[in-house]
Amino acid sequence: MIEISNLTFCYGNKTLFNNLTLSLKAGHIYGLLGKNGAGKSTLLKNIAGLVFPLEGTCTVNGFTSKNRLPNFLQELFFVPEDIYMPAVTAKQFAASTGHFYPKFDNKQFNNILAEFDVQDDKPLTQLSFGQQKKVVIAFGLSTNTSLLIMDEPTNGLDIPSKVQFRKIMAGGLTEDRCIIISTHQVRDLDNLIDSLLVLHNQQIVINSSMDDIADKVNFGVLPSGFTEYLYAEETFSGLHAITENTDQSYSKVDMELLFNAIITNNEQLIQILNK
Repeated sequence: MIEISNLTFCYGNKTLFNNLTLSLKAGHIYGLLGKNGAGKSTLLKNIAGLVFPLEGTCTVNGFTSKNRLPNFLQELFFVPEDIYMPAVTAKQFAASTGHFYPKFDNKQFNNILAEFDVQDDKPLTQLSFGQQKKVVIAFGLSTNTSLLIMDEPTNGLDIPSKVQFRKIMAGGLTEDRCIIISTHQVRDLDNLIDSLLVLHNQQIVINSSMDDIADKVNFGVLPSGFTEYLYAEETFSGLHAITENTDQSYSKVDMELLFNAIITNNEQLIQILNK
């Protein structure tokens, strides 16, 4: 669905991506992780055609993103980190905007608003930022576009709302849809994404399914003093560690520990994951 080839992008004299290549498929929820300033939002904007690369190409469903053609736009919805809502109700917003998306489902929109406990008859400008974010998320899901991009969607949501978000998002994936979620709050993606992307040092260094990661490495607590690990952090109970999976056992992927390991430039771990 998404093909990025040799993408180079700069802001002034700062290079964010250098010959970045990435391929994403439908039927997956991708989690995009990276340090602050790594370029997560900029990568999403390149995919959506909101900024243009210095070199390289980015296509979605065969359309070049930067051309922003109508057939491209009607199959893409972008939920930005910062939102600015008009002084209309959610119901009016859906009525005025939904027709730009051929597969928009108003009943689905209302059902998600109800799950989020958001009023549909109150001006959006009178809602809290978290409630406004829920409206945009609900609308994005209800467009049923083949590509849904979300940049820090859980910012502004309280803990119960984050639980609702994960539940609602899990129900929004179909085999014809690709969802990309960028966040710095790693725990918010727990039990939601099925594939992980890590942007580091101007490149996508990891593009793997969660199952593939679990097949290659284990996560667990080791006794203090143990040295046979790929990466570890000291805790009260021992070493919270990543080890190579040599016996085909299974452990739940700890994304926060994995991300911390990758951004220390742990080449051994990165090589194992990319075998």
